[in-house]
Amino acid sequence: MVDLTALLADLAAESEQLDALVAPLPPEAWARPTPAPGWTVAHQIAHLAWTDHVAHLAATDTAAFFASVTDAPDPSRLVDDGAEAFLAPPDALLARWRTGRAALSAALAAAPAGEKLPWYGTRMSPASMATARLMETWAHGEDVADALGVRRTPTGRLRHVAHLGFRTLGHGFAAHGRAVPTAPVRVELVAPHGDTWAFGPEDAADRVTGPALDFCLLVTQRRHRADLALAATGPVADEWLDVAQAFAGPPGGKRAAAGSEVLR
Repeated sequence: MVDLTALLADLAAESEQLDALVAPLPPEAWARPTPAPGWTVAHQIAHLAWTDHVAHLAATDTAAFFASVTDAPDPSRLVDDGAEAFLAPPDALLARWRTGRAALSAALAAAPAGEKLPWYGTRMSPASMATARLMETWAHGEDVADALGVRRTPTGRLRHVAHLGFRTLGHGFAAHGRAVPTAPVRVELVAPHGDTWAFGPEDAADRVTGPALDFCLLVTQRRHRADLALAATGPVADEWLDVAQAFAGPPGGKRAAAGSEVLR
């Protein structure tokens, strides 16, 4: 059983790491473009603040959550419009993000056991919601780090992202309009501290191996598979690396090989 308290602590630590990266930035650095076209560093933090806000609605006021979707002027621009709506000067934006993520953590901790929260195209347990928030915080943190020319040290918290990436194998295929495979896939990853994280049956013919960081970059679509040290054995595993997607919704734009732009 997932330890929600420990998971929320990891989410807080991931948020605090990104907070420590952006809090000292001068105002002009917040306007620096990130790999997501049209999004600055400020947009990335505003996106996290907005998503925490709607996740809090999902956990505390389902009617308001659904209204935020149905009342949107253009549902196809929900993510972009949400980031724009939450933009503010750096100090105010930081305060908004900090307040919102604390409120979300408290709401998830208080959610009744077994409850499923509404989300875009699915429903999620509080633990799954916390995992998704950690994944997004880490992934958008990578965008910010890329914009600032900073290389972040990977941590054991990546296990949450890697496990989510494994669990969403079928979603990646379905999101790209492809048949969901029935053959199992074994994933064996070298963790940041040298141990091995393994998911899936040991005797699976299809396998993915490589660094955990590279796998997490792939499933969050922050790098192209050609730029990563991941090996696929078997047709299902090989195709998966082309469609892997740990986040909900339609397929992302992905990043082209050799450092081209990444789409949200």
